[in-house]
Amino acid sequence: MFLKNCWYVAAWDHEVTGEPLARTLLCEPVVLYRTEDGTAVALEDRCCHRALPLSMGKVVGGRLQCGYHGLEFDAGGACVRVPGQAHIPPGAMVWSYPVVERWKYIWIWMGDAALADEALIPNWWWFDHPEWELVKGKYLRLDCNYELITDNLLDLSHLSYVHLQTLGTTDITEFPIKTEREKDMIRMTRWIIDRPAPPMFQKLGNFSGTVDRWQIVETFSPCHTQILAGAIDTGTIDPAKGEPVAGMHIRSLNAPTPETETSTFYFFGHARDFALGDEQVSADLFKMVSQTFDEDVVILEAQQKMLDREPDRPLIDINVDAPGLAARQMLRRDIEAERG
Repeated sequence: MFLKNCWYVAAWDHEVTGEPLARTLLCEPVVLYRTEDGTAVALEDRCCHRALPLSMGKVVGGRLQCGYHGLEFDAGGACVRVPGQAHIPPGAMVWSYPVVERWKYIWIWMGDAALADEALIPNWWWFDHPEWELVKGKYLRLDCNYELITDNLLDLSHLSYVHLQTLGTTDITEFPIKTEREKDMIRMTRWIIDRPAPPMFQKLGNFSGTVDRWQIVETFSPCHTQILAGAIDTGTIDPAKGEPVAGMHIRSLNAPTPETETSTFYFFGHARDFALGDEQVSADLFKMVSQTFDEDVVILEAQQKMLDREPDRPLIDINVDAPGLAARQMLRRDIEAERG
């Protein structure tokens, strides 16, 4: 069902505080909180005594206290106090998950803790760099499978039909895509040459005439997708040389984390290399991106309802599906290898 031995985003950094945060990840109940020194912790959200969710308790002195009988658990999941007795029963512990705080996210490893390797976390340095401005995305929980989100990100032809008020123009599909398959990454590239900028780019980049723009989408197993997008005045770039240094650049970093088979927490943010420190630009970007993603929610949840209604009914594929199909094949390969 899910790839376990990999990193997922469990929460934004600001979501995890000194109060327990309950979250279901990959169908597993998890509770997140911070110790007194600010370290993020993730434990199984189930007391080993009488199975009450630990998220219904509170943090006391850096320990998570069960709200039923007061048992306290340390950051490693071990029970360290049982009120009314000195003896800690054998096996009094809950599962502890490896976590890393990086790029404004709390990353969690849901599989074998001995295999957790921080080097496998995507290098999304744009989220924490002085030459880039980060706009965090809004909280989104979708009633759809997480792979539908990856499909959606790798197929930006839908911008012409779903997002004409923000990121879309009617001419996107005039320009073909290029699909590249690497061992652990799928890349979709599209160059849109000498066409009007979409509404969001017009507002943020002050483009009045036509532009050359690019969409470079890279997806890594299991479900992490980075979009390198931007625009520049027409006639100043060579697509054969890749993304230009000049122009406006936006990085859309996307981490949909499965809650269940048919529901997903969608963590995303956008970094830009222009108008740094301009609060109005940040507010405009947040507003337009939020509108765009709200439109996606409607599409993806309606799609999931139809798939649930007739799960075995076949679908046809068209050219723009190639990157998404390749990403699904990559994920299936990794899940099968993990199980094997």
